[in-house]
Amino acid sequence: MSTLKPVRLDIVSDVVCPWCYIGKRRIENALAQVADVPVEVHWRPFFLNPWVPREGISREDYLTTKFGSVEAYKGIAGRVVTAAGEEGLTYRPDLVKRQPNTIDCHRLIHWAEAEGKAAEMKQRLMELYFRDGGDLTDINVLVQAAADVGLDAEHIRRRLATDEDVELISAQAKEASDKGISGVPTFVFAQKYAVSGAQPPEQLAAAIRQVSAEVNAQAAE
Repeated sequence: MSTLKPVRLDIVSDVVCPWCYIGKRRIENALAQVADVPVEVHWRPFFLNPWVPREGISREDYLTTKFGSVEAYKGIAGRVVTAAGEEGLTYRPDLVKRQPNTIDCHRLIHWAEAEGKAAEMKQRLMELYFRDGGDLTDINVLVQAAADVGLDAEHIRRRLATDEDVELISAQAKEASDKGISGVPTFVFAQKYAVSGAQPPEQLAAAIRQVSAEVNAQAAE
């Protein structure tokens, strides 16, 4: 049994951020490379587009506001689609019709964490959005996503109808931006070292080993 002190890893990301989708797969590959190092993963919220209203907006309006036009995004999207494919992921920007505000998605991930299912919940929401063009502003889509990972659908439906944890998630997202996190995904190791961007698994694995050695050296002093 390992006596190593675990490395805390906070992953700050958003479910509608394509590089976060890619970065999630890369950190999972990195963790597989350092399977002997204990790591405690915590998924932290970030609002890529805090200006999008709670009910969401059409994808066309969103792309026009953010990139100037739908056409302008196509060049950018092509690179991301290729990068996702290299990780074995599917991104179909043509299927996305609605741009959601992601606070409810982050609430679901937070609630799933209590049952040890935060990573699965995050993955399901990202697949729905990037691969299937799912409408993450639709409560039925969110409830089904929760059920897909084994959460109680009716219980989740009731909770989503309230403002439970809206303030908490908003405060956590604000804390990330207050700490200077502006690009996601950001991987925060042991609450002191931050690596921004969807880095290659080898680099993330090396960072985990390095921080683990430091954390455990300090624990041994």
